[in-house]
Amino acid sequence: MEMSKKRGKDRVKTIKKYRNVMLRIMDVIVIITAYYIAEIIIGNTFIMSKEINRTIINTIILAVIIYSGLLHIFKTYKNITRYENGNDYLIYIVACLIAYIGITIIEIIGKFNIVNPRTNMIAALIIVTTIIGYRVVLRLILTENYQSAEEQQGNKKRKVLIIGAGEAARIVLRTLKTTMKETYEVVGLIDDNINKVNYAISGNRILGTRYDIPKICKEHQVEGILFTISNIKNQDRKDILKICQETGCKVRILPGTAELIKDKRLMDSFRDVEIEDLLGRDPIKLDNSNIGKLIENKVVLVTGGGGSIGSELCRQIVRYCPEKLIIIDIYENSLYDIEQELKTNYPNIEIDAIVANVREKERLDEIFEEFKPYLVFHAAAHKHVPLMETSPLEAIKNNVFGTYNVVNCADEYQVKRFILISTDKAVNPTNIMGATKRLCEMIIQAKNKVSQTEYAAVRFGNVLGSNGSVVPLFKKQIANGGPVTVTHKDITRFFMTIPEAVSLVLQAMSYAEGGEVFVLDMGEPVKIYDMATNLIKLSGLEPNVDIQIKVTGLRPGEKLYEELLMAEEGLTQTKHDKIYVAKPMDINIDKIEKKLTELKRLLHECTNEQKDEIKRTIKDVVPTYQEGKQEKNS
Repeated sequence: MEMSKKRGKDRVKTIKKYRNVMLRIMDVIVIITAYYIAEIIIGNTFIMSKEINRTIINTIILAVIIYSGLLHIFKTYKNITRYENGNDYLIYIVACLIAYIGITIIEIIGKFNIVNPRTNMIAALIIVTTIIGYRVVLRLILTENYQSAEEQQGNKKRKVLIIGAGEAARIVLRTLKTTMKETYEVVGLIDDNINKVNYAISGNRILGTRYDIPKICKEHQVEGILFTISNIKNQDRKDILKICQETGCKVRILPGTAELIKDKRLMDSFRDVEIEDLLGRDPIKLDNSNIGKLIENKVVLVTGGGGSIGSELCRQIVRYCPEKLIIIDIYENSLYDIEQELKTNYPNIEIDAIVANVREKERLDEIFEEFKPYLVFHAAAHKHVPLMETSPLEAIKNNVFGTYNVVNCADEYQVKRFILISTDKAVNPTNIMGATKRLCEMIIQAKNKVSQTEYAAVRFGNVLGSNGSVVPLFKKQIANGGPVTVTHKDITRFFMTIPEAVSLVLQAMSYAEGGEVFVLDMGEPVKIYDMATNLIKLSGLEPNVDIQIKVTGLRPGEKLYEELLMAEEGLTQTKHDKIYVAKPMDINIDKIEKKLTELKRLLHECTNEQKDEIKRTIKDVVPTYQEGKQEKNS
């Protein structure tokens, strides 16, 4: 048995090594044989005269030159036989047809001593049929031997179920069958159109609807699910993926049919399921005309432009063709990355990336003096709650006084509109970071009363995939084999994707008249423990079996539930159904500046270790600060 397997593998190697020469020799043999068979059919006899033999020999010499030459010109000998398909066989037909026409023309014009037209035509039919036929047989033999060799090496096909029975599924099936049949075995397809059930695409049967997924995966021992439906409602995608979660199979999503048209490997087109696929949100509709009027041909400045929110702001702003985009960040690496990305994608937009610290007023003065921005988006901030609890003075320096510096520059250099990127943690804050962001909101509301610049803030919750977001951490922990850490089993958060949040920031900017705190509709709050469970399941693993979920306890300053609105704020819906505006609060600039003076004293007199003193002062400045009450909702 082992000897026969070894001989099979050796035969494959020999064929690969000498395939080009062998194919040419076999084609010549086919051409010679075809003309003799054709003459036998025409003459209805096996016995030929010397004259006929001479005629056939003359014709064969000419035919070998023309047929072989054309097959060479059409590069048929460079094909990998095992991967040949209908398009390749069509080329064989075209080459043989041209050869037949060429020989016929030579016979008519040149009056050479060659066979009659009927013999030439029959020979041509035999040649093209045989050349294609033996290549098909050879392909089947090579494929079988190749698969046997793969199986001997211990490679096992992975059983997959395809969701969707449309054009994308057809392309996926074709690609899997032609180039990846040794790796994947398609057990069938799923489609919610019951009229398609039990019919087939490319020989693969449609086995049922979404509700049959768990049963099919169990019966056929499916290991992976390929989600190929791109034109689908977000809620339907969410519902189908929730069903897939219960199968224990790894799920991968094809973003769109266009991804398959690009010159790339099929499986590279698929992506892992992201948690945002489970949010079930409909695409956000924007009033682009209003946004465009404010940005087009204007100078726009973004602070913190290298961060996750700031960089996405830059990406969306350049789509509206500003005259110039100024990007400020203290961290040079991320600043360089976004600068290069935008210059590559938008070569006609002038982009200036500037390394600067918002804490330094003189440096900001230089920038505002030189560029005279029309719009300012202030995204620069320290946002990591536990780290700011450890270093509260840094939160005050960067968040409060950094914002105060940019706010004053906007006023002094007559900026039209200033947008502060705020957070839900500013509502009844239980941590230093949230308290400093609430103070930033108070600063812009107070400054709006005494300045020609229109100041507004946009408040939203967690954004998926942002720096410091829990989702990238979970993915890293899953990749490392666990455990996945959750601070509390009941902790919930509002979530939105980065592009979603930034789109709404731009829309809110177009509504601002000054003094508003815009609040984004973040949808339903999500349980972090459930999120961890879903991510593990969508990775094809079992929570608390393959990957442990460890509850570590609430961190300093962390709430169980985040809020988006303070009790004293009224809430009014804007023209956009996902943007609300809080009633501007009566905040006096003189009082704010007096409180800022107290904080400056704090910066000079205290150290990060004097946290109690710092928190008492912050409490005086921000009355809604509820230090030490993070578990009040438990």
